[in-house]
Amino acid sequence: MSATKGLEGVVAATTSISSIIDDKLTYVGYDIDDLAENSSFEEVIYLLWYRRLPNTIELQDLKNLLAANYEIPEEVVAHLKSYALDRVHPMAALRTAISYLGLFDEEADVQDSEANFRKAIRLQAKIPTVVAAIARIRKGLEPVAPRKDLGIAANFLYMLKGEEPDQIAVEAFDKALVLHADHELNASTFTARVCVATLSDIYSGVTSAISALKGPLHGGANEQVMKMLKEIDSPDNVEFYIMNKLANKEKIMGFGHRVYRNGDPRAKHLKKMSEKLTQITGEQKWYEMSVKIEELVTREKKLPANVDFYSASVYHSLGIEHDLFTLIFAMSRMSGWIAHILEQYENNRLIRPRAEYVGPGKRAYIPLEDR
Repeated sequence: MSATKGLEGVVAATTSISSIIDDKLTYVGYDIDDLAENSSFEEVIYLLWYRRLPNTIELQDLKNLLAANYEIPEEVVAHLKSYALDRVHPMAALRTAISYLGLFDEEADVQDSEANFRKAIRLQAKIPTVVAAIARIRKGLEPVAPRKDLGIAANFLYMLKGEEPDQIAVEAFDKALVLHADHELNASTFTARVCVATLSDIYSGVTSAISALKGPLHGGANEQVMKMLKEIDSPDNVEFYIMNKLANKEKIMGFGHRVYRNGDPRAKHLKKMSEKLTQITGEQKWYEMSVKIEELVTREKKLPANVDFYSASVYHSLGIEHDLFTLIFAMSRMSGWIAHILEQYENNRLIRPRAEYVGPGKRAYIPLEDR
């Protein structure tokens, strides 16, 4: 038995949810390019959960179910207000709040498929409300109640600002949600599947996934990309900054991927939205800097941009604070986590790998008084 560091290349599960083959990402067989250009996030949720695209009636039924479950208990809002949000990272607040939500779900420990679907709806519907509440409460503002007449993307932007967003903002945000919805057996998804393989509940599975996503090597890259762009500040400073980083062998966030070899297929869609949004906001420098950085890193390191790179300037242009970027990721990936959790339940086997022991050989026990 020989260990593989980071389980790289190890096939640990079978799935019919998403695939990455020859640098092509598909959701249930549909190319991410087709979905990004033509579908809505709600359609993708349906696709991931039911393994097929919905018809008009099925999609509207799903939207109605989600909208009916947008609201969160007042106790959860009060709990959020008790957090020291001025010093706690919002991902820690989200992790705790989602776990806390489970205490108010009478079906939390009911394990039949119908109950699990109802819990899936509640989690997917409520996570945007929780994220928006965290964003406002830490500013000393009251949360904005969700609107049932708005879809997930529009409703989140509305709750964040208290005003109805324009169509281009909704389109950009919805596309970002589609692109981040699932990504095969990534770290947080694998964590969720390991958790529920013990037959733990959906809330536990999702909370464990959020805990894995909180790590900077998984979900925090786009926050670090925006931090880098702020430090550079101007397209004129890009070359000096990047070449200096490369000379010092420092990592440039938002480039390369463990799975993709010839580029992340999701990046180009967010690149287009970044160009469009920065023109609307009059802050084209974020896009211009990003393009220059991409050209330099690709030339010098042969590393293409990944999905995190351009999502940073997209979210910034939508007025979303930088340390909320990973929470947005969680809002989207909730759909994929739930799909994988439900799939794990369908044909479950406890996930229990072995470890290769590399410690000392056989040793004789020495009594305490003789050591």
